Amino acid sequence: MCGIVGFVRQGNTKDILLAGLSRLEYRGYDSAGIALYSQPFTVVKAVGKLEELKKKVASSKECQLPYSMGIGHTRWATHGKASEKNAHPHLSMHKEVVLVHNGIIENFAELKNFLQEQGYSFYSDTDTEVAVNLIEYYYRKDKDILKTLFSVQKELKGSYAFAIMFQEDEKTLYAMRKDSPLIVGKGENAFYLASDVSAFLDYTKEIYPVENREILSLSEKEIHIYNKNAEEVQRSSAIAELDQCQIHKGEYLHFMEKEIFEQPKVVKDTLLYACKQENEETAGNAENPEFSYEAFSMTEKDFQEISRVRVIACGSAYHAGWVLKSVCESLARVPVQVELASEFRYNHPILEKGELVISISQSGETADTLAAVKEAKKLGAKTLSIVNVKGSAIARESDFVFYTQAGPEIAVATTKAYSCQLAAGYIFSLLLAKAKGKISKEETRSLTEELFLLPGKIQQCLSFDQEILPMAKELKDADNIFFLGRGLDWAISMEGALKLKEISYIHCESYSSGELKHGTISLIEKGSPVIGLLSQEELAGKSISNIHEVRSRGAKCFAIRREDIAIEEEDFAGSLSVPKTHPLFAGSLLVLPLQFLSYQVSLLKGFDPDKPRNLAKSVTVE
Repeated sequence: MCGIVGFVRQGNTKDILLAGLSRLEYRGYDSAGIALYSQPFTVVKAVGKLEELKKKVASSKECQLPYSMGIGHTRWATHGKASEKNAHPHLSMHKEVVLVHNGIIENFAELKNFLQEQGYSFYSDTDTEVAVNLIEYYYRKDKDILKTLFSVQKELKGSYAFAIMFQEDEKTLYAMRKDSPLIVGKGENAFYLASDVSAFLDYTKEIYPVENREILSLSEKEIHIYNKNAEEVQRSSAIAELDQCQIHKGEYLHFMEKEIFEQPKVVKDTLLYACKQENEETAGNAENPEFSYEAFSMTEKDFQEISRVRVIACGSAYHAGWVLKSVCESLARVPVQVELASEFRYNHPILEKGELVISISQSGETADTLAAVKEAKKLGAKTLSIVNVKGSAIARESDFVFYTQAGPEIAVATTKAYSCQLAAGYIFSLLLAKAKGKISKEETRSLTEELFLLPGKIQQCLSFDQEILPMAKELKDADNIFFLGRGLDWAISMEGALKLKEISYIHCESYSSGELKHGTISLIEKGSPVIGLLSQEELAGKSISNIHEVRSRGAKCFAIRREDIAIEEEDFAGSLSVPKTHPLFAGSLLVLPLQFLSYQVSLLKGFDPDKPRNLAKSVTVE
């Protein structure tokens, strides 16, 4: 997921651009660059980490001058490999326009052929260079910047967020977006542009959200916003809800560590958010906290009309969907199907009357999930999104929305956002069971109270930060690690395996224990590390038997269990126990040692857990 920054005001433009790009590193990138307004434009690009760009900027005499505006970009390669020629910003052939771009232009090949027929040549392999030349082509024809941008908007297919400078306008920065995030910050006689508010939060909290298909012009003191019909839109600014401390590591070594430790608070905040408005301030301490249908933008009748649920998501959110399935089917007795969002559209989905499609996404911008939501709506289904970012594309596209309260998550590997998604799934399942009359008032109250005990129990699990070290040392040199579990434990083991492979680069796989004899056990050899999850009392005996099977074939076994589930310690090379809770909610505790395990293994191997190779925080293109 690429990152955009822009700045308009005479002064230390390059420093502000570089600082903004630093705040966007978490999104994942393989090259970076900036363009400063001068005649001609000053463009500096570098492959690799942002430090390489900073070195080139520091050694450039041109970059030390004050500039009226500039744009910057961190690129995640899609069209063309990671190279300096493919890095952004991109200049038009006649060097009259320069821009940076998030997204993907789907009809770039057709447009490139057209431009070549008009005499244009290309130096890169990117779709972005096609876009900047198309803008220049129309500008040379129209001699009117806004008219040019509206003409280009009609030609482009796909997704994009552009920050654009024109050689003939030294005072104005232009921007436009479609299906890719963009936000404006207002400073003192200055405007900031970015794909994420965190890029300029050190300078201002006053923001202007940018809606789909809008075009902007920004000067030092003025902002003009135009809708797709070329009509100017009057919009008031808002104050960003984020604090600076949320985007700084503070006392922690890494954002991942900080975000693991934030989980007790953000899970509690998510539970409180789901309570009736009049109880929000006191719900955590109230004798009878009560969850609200309205937290999901729904009514009790909406819940009563649900006959089936389809969950669509990617990555960790997909794993959260499996937990939702298990809890929802157990409590509400409503069938739930979980699908990868990237496969949903291509599987010729059949949606029944009364089926609710739930999309889960931290960013609310995940391209595959957004496309799946649109497809579900086209097929006539009602859609609910569980997202962490207000006003995100998936939230806007959905009929109903629930906002998790994780706050900004900077580390690429999700921790606290996943835990909030679990909490949202529990609450949804409880409300559905209540609306369907599947649980009594007493059961509803008991389960709600149990949920409000979770943050305190998660707090207890933070001690695993150091307790996990012996296990991490045993596993750091492994080539393959296997996770086993049944039911909910299997759903959580999928997340544990993903987390460990994401930031340690060790091959990890999660298997349902019951599938051992259907092929999996052939992979076990002497010394193979196997991590067994044990939190479901009625399944624990079977899972322990499965662990005995792999141990008898030489596996080195470890256990992560609920404290009230007994094991024979001699069967395991190491074990950790989490506090007792309701079995349906145990995943929220089991995942803590798994997160710490992946974090510590990554550190022991000398890797950066915040920025794993080849991964982006959110995938906004297919």
